[in-house]
Amino acid sequence: MAQITRESVLAALGKVQEPELHQDLVSLGMVRDLKIEDQAVSFTVMLTTPACPLRGRIEKEAREAVEALGARPVSVKLDSDVPNDGRMRGLVSAPVKNAIAVASGKGGVGKSTVSVNLAVALARSGARVGLLDADIYGPNLPTMMGAPQMPAPRGERLIPAENHGVKIMSMGYLVKPGQPLIWRGPMLNSAIRQFLSDVEWGELDYLIIDLPPGTGDASLSLAQALPLSGVVIVTLPQQISLEDASRGLEMFKTLQVPILGVIENMSYLTLPDGTKMDVFGQGGGEAMARHYEVPFLGAIPLNPNVRIGGDSGAPIITTAPESDAAQALQRLAESVAARISLSALSGSNGPTIHLE
Repeated sequence: MAQITRESVLAALGKVQEPELHQDLVSLGMVRDLKIEDQAVSFTVMLTTPACPLRGRIEKEAREAVEALGARPVSVKLDSDVPNDGRMRGLVSAPVKNAIAVASGKGGVGKSTVSVNLAVALARSGARVGLLDADIYGPNLPTMMGAPQMPAPRGERLIPAENHGVKIMSMGYLVKPGQPLIWRGPMLNSAIRQFLSDVEWGELDYLIIDLPPGTGDASLSLAQALPLSGVVIVTLPQQISLEDASRGLEMFKTLQVPILGVIENMSYLTLPDGTKMDVFGQGGGEAMARHYEVPFLGAIPLNPNVRIGGDSGAPIITTAPESDAAQALQRLAESVAARISLSALSGSNGPTIHLE
């Protein structure tokens, strides 16, 4: 039997492609801690996100490539190191590798639901995640995340609340329940900058930002203060929602923020007999994505447990992970994470945003 060497193992792994990045594991520097003892081989494959949707395929192909050399046993460990998108975020005290906004053109489309479950799904995969409630006028993430209070400040630093493995900051922690915010643009801008500069976020792999609906001051201020890795656009299937979502998408294109894709929420209702009822129309989100030549990230079905989870502070992705809605949200999180990694490693960060 031929002797197994470091060179032969790396040559074998050099033929295994990372499915999303379309480069081999060795060229990408994903093979770590390679050890060879007689015919036994062990190594770590360092994924670009713990939420990698193709981790099983990568592990299988890497194992088979080394076993083809005659190695026995072959031990493959999967770990992850989320790449930094390279954008400078000077307002944030600790490194934030990737900042992802969730936006819509109108209210009531489930944008906050998507934000919450996206953040929780990424955290459950092992990533370090923060969730910023930038919906200044309607801050409801403390309720939806089951974290009604934040810890006491530490000196002049605000300490985010934490639940479901996610750090949370919201205007809802700083005002009395039911108190309206009657603010103009400069006050909004100041509040958003404070959420970035005065909060002890710690190092994060992903900061998810739940934006207010529409194309107003808060979204502009956020895009100016925090360079974004990309934005997810949430819409309903119905035509009027698509028109509003299109305006939001056009705004981010104007600001030169990468569009990660479109997601269609409340896409259909699964009836007891298994058939699907199109309550708000059909296929609008996919058609919108096709029109703007951006990815369609998927459709989230109507499910009563989504609403129950939001009201009780227990997101559906934690309480009913096998449900159709939770599965769709999990796939969304994996797809967003993969696209963020692809963008960061390919260096397609896009230009810096300058607003006059």
